[in-house]
Amino acid sequence: MRFFSLFTLLLCSFLGVASAQFGFFDQMFGGGGHHQEQQPQNVPSDSSMYRTQYERAHCDRYLCPDTLACVHYPHHCPCAWPSHEDKFELAEGQRICVSKGGFKAGEAARKVELARKGLL
Repeated sequence: MRFFSLFTLLLCSFLGVASAQFGFFDQMFGGGGHHQEQQPQNVPSDSSMYRTQYERAHCDRYLCPDTLACVHYPHHCPCAWPSHEDKFELAEGQRICVSKGGFKAGEAARKVELARKGLL
């Protein structure tokens, strides 16, 4: 009887050590079903993510192709980065977004006007 209880005690101890040892390896190498933080993945190098968003967008007027905003007219589309871009409405209901210019306020508007005149 004494041998059986000693054997049982040793067996339980061995299983506990083995479990702890392999649990360490599971954690170390990502096994055991433990949740690990996943590194962020790069976005795909194709347009599938954009097309999915475009197809899901609901708009009964005009859907801006670059910002997916729903507006009444194409020239009402907002710029994607309004804190860094100025919007200019052109002829025929078109608009452009231009990076805010240099060091002075109105620099982008001056360059757009020069381009309209063919001077830039």
